[in-house]
Amino acid sequence: MSSLLYSIGRWAYRARKLVVIVWIGLLALLGGGALLFNQGTDNSFSIPGTESQEALDTLSRTFPQISGTTAQIVVVAPEGQTVDSADVKRPVEDAVAAIKDIPGVSGTTSPYSNQVKDLISNDRSAAIVQVQLKGQTTTVSTETKDALKKAGADLAKQLPDGSKSAVGGQLFSQSLPTLSAIELIGVGIALIVLIVTFGSFLAAGMPLLTAILGVAISMCLIFIATLFGSISSTTPMLALMLGLAVGIDYSLFIISRHQGQLKAGVPPEESTARSVATAGSAVLFAGITVIIALAGLAVAGIPFLTTMGIAASVAVGVAVLVALTLTPALLGFAGARLTPGRRAARKAEKAAAKAAHAAQAEGSDAPAEAAPAPAAHTFAHAAKAEIPPGFFRGWVRTVIRFPIVTVVAVIVALGIAALPTLQLRLALPDAGSQPQGAPARVAYDLVSEHFGPGYNGPLIVTGSIISSTDPVGLMTKIGDEIAQLPGVASVPLATPNQTADTGIVQVVPTTGPDDQKTANLVSEIRSKHQYFLDEYGVDLKVTGNTAAQIDVSSRLAGALLPFGILVVGLSLILLTMVFRSIAVPIKAALGYLLSVGAAFGAVTVVFEWGWLADALHVDKTGPIISFMPIILMGVLFGLAMDYEVFLVSRIREDYVHGGDARRAIQSGFVGSAKVVTAAAIIMISVFAAFVPEGDTSIKPIALGLAVGVFVDAFLVRMTLVPAVLQLLGDKAWWMPRWLDRILPSFDVEGDGLQKELELADWPEDGQGIVAAADGLGVSTRRQRLVGDVSFRLRDGEVLVVHGDDHTAALALLMAVTGHTKVDAGTVKVAGFVLPTRGAAVRSRTAIVRLGSAETPVDDVRHALAGRPQLLALDAADAVTDPVERRRIHAELTAALSRARVEQRPFALVVSCVDPAGLDDLLPDAAEPTEVDLAAAPPATTTLPELPEPDRAEHGAHLEKADAR
Repeated sequence: MSSLLYSIGRWAYRARKLVVIVWIGLLALLGGGALLFNQGTDNSFSIPGTESQEALDTLSRTFPQISGTTAQIVVVAPEGQTVDSADVKRPVEDAVAAIKDIPGVSGTTSPYSNQVKDLISNDRSAAIVQVQLKGQTTTVSTETKDALKKAGADLAKQLPDGSKSAVGGQLFSQSLPTLSAIELIGVGIALIVLIVTFGSFLAAGMPLLTAILGVAISMCLIFIATLFGSISSTTPMLALMLGLAVGIDYSLFIISRHQGQLKAGVPPEESTARSVATAGSAVLFAGITVIIALAGLAVAGIPFLTTMGIAASVAVGVAVLVALTLTPALLGFAGARLTPGRRAARKAEKAAAKAAHAAQAEGSDAPAEAAPAPAAHTFAHAAKAEIPPGFFRGWVRTVIRFPIVTVVAVIVALGIAALPTLQLRLALPDAGSQPQGAPARVAYDLVSEHFGPGYNGPLIVTGSIISSTDPVGLMTKIGDEIAQLPGVASVPLATPNQTADTGIVQVVPTTGPDDQKTANLVSEIRSKHQYFLDEYGVDLKVTGNTAAQIDVSSRLAGALLPFGILVVGLSLILLTMVFRSIAVPIKAALGYLLSVGAAFGAVTVVFEWGWLADALHVDKTGPIISFMPIILMGVLFGLAMDYEVFLVSRIREDYVHGGDARRAIQSGFVGSAKVVTAAAIIMISVFAAFVPEGDTSIKPIALGLAVGVFVDAFLVRMTLVPAVLQLLGDKAWWMPRWLDRILPSFDVEGDGLQKELELADWPEDGQGIVAAADGLGVSTRRQRLVGDVSFRLRDGEVLVVHGDDHTAALALLMAVTGHTKVDAGTVKVAGFVLPTRGAAVRSRTAIVRLGSAETPVDDVRHALAGRPQLLALDAADAVTDPVERRRIHAELTAALSRARVEQRPFALVVSCVDPAGLDDLLPDAAEPTEVDLAAAPPATTTLPELPEPDRAEHGAHLEKADAR
């Protein structure tokens, strides 16, 4: 992976103008598509398959008059009067008549109607005008909403002085999130951190530029996607918040590595390629973990949550692509200008030149002394002055001095911080969650004050009554029984529909929509399902907006455990592949759980207990939005893995190179702590900026992420992790050999790339060499198959591997063609180092097992059709019948000779038991030396040169092959 990213980084550096043009063009194209196809977002929350949704779908067919959403106009009479006063009653009835004519309204209910009850408060001081609409909240047109608001405003003008009125209800219970200037504060803080980190305005602007471009593209894709399905209004905000945060961080990681290499003297182009290969590998891995975790939200089986996860995944994916391509392109434009201390060096040179010129002007014969270089005037030095490496070295030494004390202290502190999570309650937002002063919130509060909180979330109990001979009497009896249940405030309506095949009972709870007692009432009614079926023959179901929200919250709460198992299990597998360790992944997963617990605890104390509620502009305390925990777990998992990878991979790199596990903790920590600190501060700033003025759905998620990142970066990764590694020592990097073999390897540290760069000029006489090996070894779990094999194999040459152990010979052939891992020695095939570039070698080589092939000649021809640079033939003397073997060898010889003429030259590796059996396969070749594979290196022989006429005849083919 690092080698591929190395090539991408170098290409982007060289083709920087093209890369920038492509990204800008893509943004323009998608922006036009978003403007053209955007259908708008909504805040609908539904789950197919739940009782409430099934009942609602049935009502839309059998009782459409009450299946749609509703609105309310609340009227409060002036103090000392009642709503029965003529100057109140007349405007209300006029408004009821006017609202009936609004398009999209299916009916209105006057509080003075004899057919309903409980629409006037007990003290006759307030009344509710009930409005039934066609369709659900998301399908009601803007024109209808505006007309209802205007009707409410006209009614307010007609009411006597001292009256109160407000338009609200389900239709207006959700508000679309908007951005404010407060969110820009997070970006401003990020810019300051970047300037301090990089010591350069130019370098600091690059992560912001790439992040903003990535977010803009993501937003365009989301709005285009509204053409194909419903997308909640929270989705773009979540994608914006995540895309901005990870976009800045991913670019930060790459540029930080680039600056360090420039300071070490690496040329800009080479440094860019290496930065994308090393830091970019970690960025790619971290991005994949975030994407998988967000896509894992589909585990809940909730459509709107799945859509939210996919949209956020797209935003993260775009951020990764932009970081890996646009960042190196921008580094190409910057060139060497990002080198730390470059300005100071230039100033020192100018000062020296000026001093020398002044000395010459004074006529001094003594050589002018160069003026001392000005000390620490660059931003890079300023950053070191504020957060010097010595600070991080002192921190890690303090942490690991008494590791047991550190581990216990962190676990106890975070355990206490997580305790409030036990009181975490979940619900979906309603009008009561809107800011104070919002019309829907005013209506919500007036209803709660004069009628009780349950009137803001009535339930609907419905069932088929087609077999009843007295539908009205039946519904009255059912309504009376439900009215006796604890938690029921009233039953305003119990009636069949016009065709008398479906009945409904409207139930008003004593508690609000987001109260746990309301959920208990829903459970109580559902628990009596069998009773009503036996007693009245009616299959009752509970539905309505409140019941649907309770079902969504219940499903989300039930999905937390499987999702948590998925995320933790995923972290164990991925980190095991990255760090080749058992202890490190377990420690990382447990640390992630501590971070999640602390984040949940912080959200609970702010949004439920009310701590710092005023400071954070929390208008109403109560249950947390239902999908907060599962989204926070998914996002925080990916971000935690970011810091784990960047911190621990540097420690592992120093351990692998130095061999001292405990010393590597200090050196690796100091080498990576600065960039991890900067990344964490940026993340926290971006997330925290969405808390004060953010949407009610986003606020708890943003606060949880800000706290979670702080805890994970500074307490878990930079405190707990070094202490645990100190306790484990070398055992931290142990992994069973069998597990190491079966798990794929992520070269996050770029070790493979480093080896390739070191072997770029190896072997010294490399002209025309297809394959080379020094000390090649191949082993199984129990034994060494091949050991200490060395050779050089050029185009047109043959390597003969022979010996009694066919397994060992086959292992060698599989190794040089990239199909088996080389675990000892230095090996290079087709210009690629093994085992790092196994995939590249496999695509340029071919192997045919003649001993088990039913059509060996056809198999060889098929392999040659792929134009391999190296062809391996296993068990060339496997056919024991002399006549058959001569026939097969003759056909093989013809196929090989023809391929060497028509295609580019290729090298050949042949395994056999007895080299003498190859005489008729390669009759014109020099007789190979008989060498036992276990005793000495194999021999090489050269295929015969072809006659000149043949080369001339097939010259065009050879030129094409060379070009390829």
